[in-house]
Amino acid sequence: MSNGDIFVGEVIGTAILILFGAGVCAAVTLRYSKARAAGWIVIAFGWGLGVLAGAYTAAPLSGGQLNPAVTLGIAVDTGVWGKVWVYLLGQMVGAMLGAVLAYLVYFAQFRANVRDVGTTEGTADEPVPTIGIFSTVPEIRNPAANLMTEIIATTALVLPILAFGLTTGLGKSGTLVLIVSLLVVGIGLSLGGPTGYAINPARDLGPRIVHTFLPIPHKGTSDWGYAWVPVVGPLIGGALAGLIYNAAF
Repeated sequence: MSNGDIFVGEVIGTAILILFGAGVCAAVTLRYSKARAAGWIVIAFGWGLGVLAGAYTAAPLSGGQLNPAVTLGIAVDTGVWGKVWVYLLGQMVGAMLGAVLAYLVYFAQFRANVRDVGTTEGTADEPVPTIGIFSTVPEIRNPAANLMTEIIATTALVLPILAFGLTTGLGKSGTLVLIVSLLVVGIGLSLGGPTGYAINPARDLGPRIVHTFLPIPHKGTSDWGYAWVPVVGPLIGGALAGLIYNAAF
């Protein structure tokens, strides 16, 4: 694969992933969405299906890694680092693009993120905080515990992805992407409760950058004090998974 193919594939695939993921978070969160308050199960499946759509789309061009933690785990396992920077660049650009697209889809809902004036409906409602639509927010802010959660959850993602490669024909048949998508749903349902399961540095950092600059009324903080946790934790988890796989398999 050429650098150009890898970059384009990762941009497109990661943009689709974030469009679906931030989109389902917006659907569940924003006041005037038909899916408002649909719940965590809907969010977990929305992210899993985002992985499915993004990875299948990117696979012919880049292999559809879509996640710096996965890219790092593969590099640690194989010792091949030459194209890592291309993957990371494409993933970050794609994550920011996907966040902008999700914002545009829910543009009217984001614009309505204010108290209604001159009506009785909604006048008692506070503006909805929006950072959780784009990036992760821990339920209990404990950096050490949050970091540990992200490390464990990301290891639980990347190690199976590496092990799936041992099954002959799984990748060629296209089943691998489906299985990884279900794995993401499972991680969300089982391990996502404490932090919102970033398990992907680009997925959290790219949209957080976009959220900082988007003109959303009363959007609230972008929470940069927490931003290092969903970047460092998944990177440690990805590297740990590569080391474990290399040693055990």
